[in-house]
Amino acid sequence: MTTNESPGCGPACACGAPAREQFLTLQAPDAASRDPRNDGTGQHPIPQAGIPAGTFVMGDASGDRNPGDGEIPLHRVTLKAFSIDVTTVTNDAFAAFVAATGYRTDAEAFGYSAVFHAAVAADDDDIVGRPAQTPWWVGVRGADWTRPGGRRSDLDGLGDHPVVHVSWNDAQAYCAWAGRRLPTEAEWEYAARGGLERKKYPWGDDEVDADGWRANIFQGRFPEENTGDDGFLTTAPVRSFAPNGYGLWQSVGNVWEWCADWFSAETYAAGAATAPTGPDAGEQRVLRGGSYLCHDSYCNRYRNAARSQSTPDSSMGNAGFRTVAV
Repeated sequence: MTTNESPGCGPACACGAPAREQFLTLQAPDAASRDPRNDGTGQHPIPQAGIPAGTFVMGDASGDRNPGDGEIPLHRVTLKAFSIDVTTVTNDAFAAFVAATGYRTDAEAFGYSAVFHAAVAADDDDIVGRPAQTPWWVGVRGADWTRPGGRRSDLDGLGDHPVVHVSWNDAQAYCAWAGRRLPTEAEWEYAARGGLERKKYPWGDDEVDADGWRANIFQGRFPEENTGDDGFLTTAPVRSFAPNGYGLWQSVGNVWEWCADWFSAETYAAGAATAPTGPDAGEQRVLRGGSYLCHDSYCNRYRNAARSQSTPDSSMGNAGFRTVAV
């Protein structure tokens, strides 16, 4: 497989995360539910990987960067030791949070979420819009974390898959309940690299299909036909494929992962060299890692250095999160 430089498709890109405002939206709620019981007392069941303190080169060294994403300049970043989930948060883990708190996600509060066209499981009356630039994304009424394709779908057999249709706000609420936090963008990239310096992927520079598939991305002709050569049409169980050198599973592919930082294409030019936390303010939050919709013909964001972004209240069928210790 060869990976070509993307034309810089922005927040509505094929494999990226469509912002809620790109759909013909239903009336926005006054506010999503934020339960005061989110007080750090929740039981977080995801095992941890200890990441050693160190300095690494952050940014794209492969030349496959996407224009406009701000993957350069390369710069050295120093971090303290921290621990991070070895997998993304699962449906089972998120269900325990909801059962304990009664929390309602942004997708439930707004009444719809973004679903890839081939994964829609809903009646025609439930379609609320399609972005003109990316019509493979469908706003589906009733789609949420419990019904990832729409009202005619459920979580049967998906307990160990990553929770999706969760916004940045939702991830923050889970973290507050569990006494956790989202990783900074720098922490995420350092952990995703697994100790390998300047490599394109968590396993090195070999392409994703070398000697068998190494990550869950889109195969076939995007966006019409996913052949599922890697074994999955949408999400895969969180412990699929092989972990990286730090023990993290699927830090690229499967689902995008929310990070704590506000997004800016200028972050690397202006950022701090020690424990950077990104801009002080912004309109969109950082997403990392790519997803099962990444395809080399359009979007090559299943790389360690790749960046994307979306608004904090946006939700979609290919984005989740993992957490770090406070």
